[in-house]
Amino acid sequence: MNLTINGIKIQCDDGNISVNNNKVIVDGNEVKIGDASHVVIEGNVNNLDVTGSVEVKGDVEGKVNAGGSVTCEDVGGSVDAGGSITANNVDGDIDAGGSVHIRK
Repeated sequence: MNLTINGIKIQCDDGNISVNNNKVIVDGNEVKIGDASHVVIEGNVNNLDVTGSVEVKGDVEGKVNAGGSVTCEDVGGSVDAGGSITANNVDGDIDAGGSVHIRK
């Protein structure tokens, strides 16, 4: 699976991404991308856990847990965000600290 995170191309197997304290972990391996306070991911991912805001230009097959806002296409699981959520479709539960926008 190929992903692009903040302009850096990354090859990964599972697409599990964690961003915590400016550290980006993809499938258990740390990836250097510079400033990770706002993360933009191009490609589909499995699960996503970030302390800040995230934009996924693709689908999330599992769950999303974010301290900030979340923008993505479809989510196969639940979304828990400290800020707003914007998505095409969410199959699981939604817990947002801000507004929720479902695009049609």
